[in-house]
Amino acid sequence: MNNLENIAPFAVLACAVIALVFSCYQFYSVKSKPEGTDAMKAIGVKIRKGAMAYLKRQYKTVGIFFAVMFVILLVLALTGFLTPFVPFAFLTGGFFSGLSGFIGMKIATYANTRTAEGARQGLNRGLKIAFASGSVMGLTVVGLGLLDISIWFILLKFVFKLGVEDIMAAMLTFGMGASSMALFARVGGGIFTKAADVGADLVGKVEAGIPEDDPRNPACIADNVGDNVGDVAGMGADLYESYVGSIISCGALAAAAGLGFNGVLVPMLIAAIGILASIIGTFFVSTKEGANQKALLGSLRRGTYAAAILSAIGSAVLIFTLLPDNSNVFWAVISGLVAGVLIGFFTEYYTSDSYSPTKKLSASSQTGSATIIIDGIALGMLSTAIPVIIIGISIIISFFTAGGAASFESGLYGVGLSAVGMLSTLGITLATDAYGPVADNAGGIAEMSGLPGEVRNRTDALDSLGNTTAATGKGFAIGSAALTALALIVSYTDKIPAEKLNLVITNPAVLIGLFIGAMLPFLFSALTMQAVGRAAQQIVVEVRRQFREIKGLMQGQADADYETCVDICTRSSLKEMILPAALGILAPIAVGIILGVNGVVGMLAGALVSGFVLAIMMANSGGSWDNAKKYIEAGNYGGKGSENHKAAVVGDTVGDPFKDTSGPSVNILIKLLSMVSIVFAALVVKFGGLGLF
Repeated sequence: MNNLENIAPFAVLACAVIALVFSCYQFYSVKSKPEGTDAMKAIGVKIRKGAMAYLKRQYKTVGIFFAVMFVILLVLALTGFLTPFVPFAFLTGGFFSGLSGFIGMKIATYANTRTAEGARQGLNRGLKIAFASGSVMGLTVVGLGLLDISIWFILLKFVFKLGVEDIMAAMLTFGMGASSMALFARVGGGIFTKAADVGADLVGKVEAGIPEDDPRNPACIADNVGDNVGDVAGMGADLYESYVGSIISCGALAAAAGLGFNGVLVPMLIAAIGILASIIGTFFVSTKEGANQKALLGSLRRGTYAAAILSAIGSAVLIFTLLPDNSNVFWAVISGLVAGVLIGFFTEYYTSDSYSPTKKLSASSQTGSATIIIDGIALGMLSTAIPVIIIGISIIISFFTAGGAASFESGLYGVGLSAVGMLSTLGITLATDAYGPVADNAGGIAEMSGLPGEVRNRTDALDSLGNTTAATGKGFAIGSAALTALALIVSYTDKIPAEKLNLVITNPAVLIGLFIGAMLPFLFSALTMQAVGRAAQQIVVEVRRQFREIKGLMQGQADADYETCVDICTRSSLKEMILPAALGILAPIAVGIILGVNGVVGMLAGALVSGFVLAIMMANSGGSWDNAKKYIEAGNYGGKGSENHKAAVVGDTVGDPFKDTSGPSVNILIKLLSMVSIVFAALVVKFGGLGLF
């Protein structure tokens, strides 16, 4: 077993390298495809330049935050509150999280024109190019995640000779860097993309009555840039953080359960197996010309299901080899895999226009904007029930099959493994998610460059599928966030001396913490939605100004000023992202100083419960509103330009910040709160509670 312990970390590192090599192959394979006409190339360059300009300014802003936090963590390390590895692990976590988003956005801005050109040849060709670009994002995220984890593990074990508990204590904290970067990327990118989208839709579609992505609309380039910085770069950083967080929190639980290096290595190796399974799964994705939404979904499902089956088989062999005395934890992994698939299916059910909920939502447009908004909110609320039940069942199965009846710590390790199982095939799950913004961009390019209507019909079919897969990806991220956050709460309590803990619900500190924690996701969502509203108002004013002042614009005889709208979105999003991100970092410190360690545990529990449900509700409402609009645009209930369509556009604009700004950011918030609490635990133990708690 000792030889296996020594070899396994390097095997994990090798799988990370394989993922990165395959993503490089896919990257250059996509780049080798033709870009299309000169008009398509020119539009693609504008989108690419706008996205890169935004990311450079965002990373400069975030760099200041990381520099300040590095100094703070270094001071805490020098004064004995943290290990000396933490400040540097914090930097690497943030760096790789940002790099994941950057690479994903890079390929997305190369793939959009090529997908549009591919759609000129046929639906399958467009799907394959968009999916290949998504696989670059998916495999980059898991490859960089495992690279970061395996290098740190190898350094701490073989170079610094630390024991298993010290290794995991150090590694757990670099999740704070990943979470911080993810929150900035998700919030900033989400504000950018939805401000542009809402502004473009309200003035272009509703007021001016022109098609989506019409080149006369001054916000159309900003809208397409936003798809990349929010739904690609932001999502990449987000899911990198989810992936890494699930693996290291599970490893920390293994150390606490006394399972030694074997227990710690199991989640890393399951993730490595998932990489290989995801690569194989990508070869199963293809479709036929004229395929409907169910057929397109089926083509993507073939890939994800094949990867899940291969991952399950590999995990079984691994666990029976490394943990022969705890082999029942295999069922915890299976419960996570199945829970992920089920959450994905029910997310699809509530958001896809292939099923009755979204079709019924489309029908409510016949009585105006108010009813479609009411029904959309109700649909989102209704959709929370099944995922909560699924997660609850998964927790029960994983806890007891891992031996929770005999050992509480072993049961919690099983819960951690279920989160790893859920995200083990993230390489291909994220590929099906990241392909959506590429298809959306391709549709915009087809419209702006005047390609035949059949091309736009193909890209619309791919885009509608992308809305569903994006909602499914958010479901995976939110479900795994719930399990990971639970594991992180346990990791936090493990850092607190037993005599300091009093987690009885009637303890005032715990009760107040619960209320504060339950409120934080709502406060955070309010801040982010208000930010989108303020930025969108600026875009609305600017688009109206250009329609009014640029002579010949509405007749297609003059060019719109796209750069001004891109600049407004950039400046607004970078300014508006600071307060919500600061809330996630400062709240656990403030609660700890005032209420002490028990108040922090209450806050983490409250945020986990309310944040999980709120994130599902917002993601599914937004996804359903978006697809209801597209269902009408396909010719149902009056089609494009009808009063029903205008009502659906209003519903979609409400849903935009729901599904692409606030909702997906909440799942990062609940993990960041836990990560910050863990990093500052020693400080709170010494100074927290103000002598009252």
